[in-house]
Parts: sequence; C-alpha cells; structure tokens
Amino acid sequence: MIDSAWWLALALLPVAALYSSVGHAGASGYIAVMALSGLAPEQIRPTALALNLLVGGIGLWRFWRGGHVRWRNVLPFVLASAPAAYLAAQVPLPPQGYSTLLGLVLLVAAAGVFRGAGHAADDDARASGRRVPWPGGLLAGALIGVLSGLTGTGGAIFLTPLLLFMHWMPTRQASGTSVAFVWINSLTALAGLVQATGTVPEALPAWLAAVAVGALLGTQLGLRWLPVDALRRTLGVVLVIAAGKLLLA
Repeated sequence: MIDSAWWLALALLPVAALYSSVGHAGASGYIAVMALSGLAPEQIRPTALALNLLVGGIGLWRFWRGGHVRWRNVLPFVLASAPAAYLAAQVPLPPQGYSTLLGLVLLVAAAGVFRGAGHAADDDARASGRRVPWPGGLLAGALIGVLSGLTGTGGAIFLTPLLLFMHWMPTRQASGTSVAFVWINSLTALAGLVQATGTVPEALPAWLAAVAVGALLGTQLGLRWLPVDALRRTLGVVLVIAAGKLLLA
C-alpha cells in the first residue's frame, strides 16, 4: 500500500503542472490539497512556500530561457512586494474576513479571463513591447505582497490577471513576469515565516520531487504546447480553483 505521504505527492503533481503552465507556482492549490489531507496547520504555510520556491524556480528558468521574462517589467512589482510579503507573513491570520472578498474578486477576474480568451492573440499583438508604469507597478506590487504574505501564496493569482487586464504585456510574458514575481515573493515570505513559526513535514523531499515533475510538464505546456487562447482559459481555471479555496476555507 502507498502511504498517505505518497498519495499526497501524487495529488500535488497535477496541481504543479496546472499552475506552472500559466506562470504560477501553485501555493493556493497546495494549501487546499494539504488541508484536505489533514496536514497540521502550522506545517501547511511553510510547506506550500517551499514547494512554491522549487516550482517557481523551474518556471522562472524556463520562461527566462524562452525569452518571456523582461526584468525591467518585473522590477517595480518585486521592489514593492518583497518587503510587504516578508512583513505580512509574520502576521497571524485572522479567523475570517478577507477570504470571501478575495475569492469573489478572483471569480470576477476568472470571468474576465474566459471572456477575453477568444481575442487573446489580438490583445497580445497590441500589448507587445509595452513597459509597466513604475507608479502602477509599485502600488500593485505592495498590495499583492501583503496578500501573498498573509495567505501563504506567491501572489501570481492576483498579478497575472492584472497584467492582462491592463494590457501591460502579452500572455506568455505575463506568465514569465508572474513566475519571477512569485519566486522572489515566496523566498521573502518563507524567510519571514521561519522567523515567526512553522515547521515542515518529513515527507517534504518526496513532495518536492513530485512538484518538480509537474513543473517541467506544466512549463512545457505553457511555453510550447498551448496556444494563447487555451493558455488564458487555463488561467481562468486556476483562478476559479483559487477562488474556491478562499471561499470554502
């Protein structure tokens, strides 16, 4: 019989594949899977962020090698989000409040992504070569960093739809920007969380191996196999899953 740790590894692999295909690292999905498996709450947040670091690192390398990471566009988000995520990760989560609101926001974002998928190619052509404005990037980065640190997610579930709705960059570049953002955010949030509280389970190496396989498959889907309209619909599915996790928590 396969023990529960290996069953959880098998469940985490497709989560990593789905999320990494759109430039996300999957923390919100990992949190939901681990919560359903009965993992101790004090282990869930640091474990999700550790998985995020690996999946995000694989995604960052592959999207950068594919020419979809422009550091000039990443910088304003990271400069504001990194310190915000580090500080917010040390704040105890309130029992209720913002989860419902964030879940509804993500559902609205998902609806917009699905609706815009049909003209994704035209939108990408118009957004090609644009630069993220520094004031808007700094403000968005700070707000997303706070949400990232509080919820234990990397923040890409908020950043990617924003980049597409603002027409700041094409779809695959939005994925590349998001995965760079999520990797740095996860690193700083994990550092803040370690200083506060939290432990990781002994089965973490097996889970890291599983999500690494998922990330390699997912980034191949996002970079090579999925056309941009399908990529946006995949993003919509990811947003709906993340919304469900927040609304049903």
